[in-house]
Amino acid sequence: MTEARHDHLSRRTFIRLTGGAAAVAAVGIGGPFAGPAHADGVPTALPFEFRTSGYTCASDVPDAMQPWRDRKAERVDTAPHDAEGIRMFEVDGKLYDHPVGQIQFGLQNICSYRQTKDSFYLDRARAQAKRLTDRHVEARGAWYFPYPFDYAHAVHTGITYKAPWYSGMAQGEALSLFAQLAQLDGVSAEERAGYRAAADGAFASLLRADDAKPWVVAKDGAGYLWIHEYPMDAPGTSDYTYNGFMFATLGLWDYHRLTGNPLAEQLFDGALTTFNAYFPSMRNKGWLSHYCLTHSIATSSYHPVHINLLRQLHWLSGSVRHAYLSDVLMDDYPHPHLGADGGTVAIGAGAYTFYKFDGTGAVTATKDVSFTRDTQAPASQRVRIEGRGIHYLIKEGAYTGWYLPEYFPKVYLLGEWFRSLYRPQRVATFPANLSITCTKVASDGTVEATRTVEFAKDSNAPFDRRSIVNGRPMVQITAGALTGFWAPCAQVLTDGR
Repeated sequence: MTEARHDHLSRRTFIRLTGGAAAVAAVGIGGPFAGPAHADGVPTALPFEFRTSGYTCASDVPDAMQPWRDRKAERVDTAPHDAEGIRMFEVDGKLYDHPVGQIQFGLQNICSYRQTKDSFYLDRARAQAKRLTDRHVEARGAWYFPYPFDYAHAVHTGITYKAPWYSGMAQGEALSLFAQLAQLDGVSAEERAGYRAAADGAFASLLRADDAKPWVVAKDGAGYLWIHEYPMDAPGTSDYTYNGFMFATLGLWDYHRLTGNPLAEQLFDGALTTFNAYFPSMRNKGWLSHYCLTHSIATSSYHPVHINLLRQLHWLSGSVRHAYLSDVLMDDYPHPHLGADGGTVAIGAGAYTFYKFDGTGAVTATKDVSFTRDTQAPASQRVRIEGRGIHYLIKEGAYTGWYLPEYFPKVYLLGEWFRSLYRPQRVATFPANLSITCTKVASDGTVEATRTVEFAKDSNAPFDRRSIVNGRPMVQITAGALTGFWAPCAQVLTDGR
């Protein structure tokens, strides 16, 4: 693979990492990008005009809500590695560098280091960063991180690459890795400067349009910004993958936090504007969301990723709109698994039909059962069967392996599950002249108190979380006479619509 390196980048400080430390050579732009591109070719302006909505990078985000705080690494990692301990990707028995894999592994180790202060994790994150910087390509006044193996997407037609190729997901996630390393308390001043320079180099790639190669950023025919996980020629024919774009957007927030660069915030604004505009295409109402715009393929593995990323973008921007979009996807297809211990389903006295389904959701067997008194059953899943609503998969007893439809208040999962936290807090509107019963619920699902309210005019109340509580989506009120009570989402209107 021939790397396109440009000696004209003499004004930027680019990092060369050796032995876990940074050997820094003077080559940096310094300061925020502004105005037209410098004569040396380093981009200093947005790549083109695109649609924006005024979204900003929140500055007071708690640490636990910042990017990659929920991706802890284990000390023993079973994925492929090379002799230097670098996370690798195996193709036909041969190991290759995989930029996203290495970046995400580095970020996982940073998370573990924050929690443990064990230098083992920091050193492993440094090693991933070193590999990326050692093998980066400098082109068009920017840093790019090459994929050194040929690739053809097994499902998505048209995604075929010959090495080396580049991904906007890697370019954006690299911003998170370098920016977070630059702000850790365990790195030296010299390393901070080097990681800052590497972040600057990666960010420059998001300021280059698709009018030359390599490129990862483009706008569509409607004027919306896209950072392409799979950029394809001719421009406009890419996959328009949602999750890769959203992961890259987390990197814009990390980079803005490090540098205050206003161009990063403008790209962040454009990205959130795109996600809002194309949400109807991402959504597959009542079922799994689509992986990308081009192919509209629903995937069980990426649907929860979309939910979590939209919620994170709400935290990072303060946008209640993106919180609401996350809620919509959660209702379309809730997370099905109830953890290692499972949960308990309350079943009221009465007659019921239990079901078995094949992989397509077709009914393969039924069993009619009557209970003469209220009972309970252990379940391993609360899962939506396509076209048939929410069902509980019974995991023990006479009905093991059978599904029972959810039907509140006769059949429901006890307790609070699948919590979504919001910051800033959101607003629920109690519609006028509607009687609504709110509840306080113990961890085992026991109703500790109820309060029924009815207002003469629409009335607002703040809430900070949304969960499945005793089988229903509900929001927890945080102020006024209903503080600590759960209000049913089916009766109140939440903001962001």
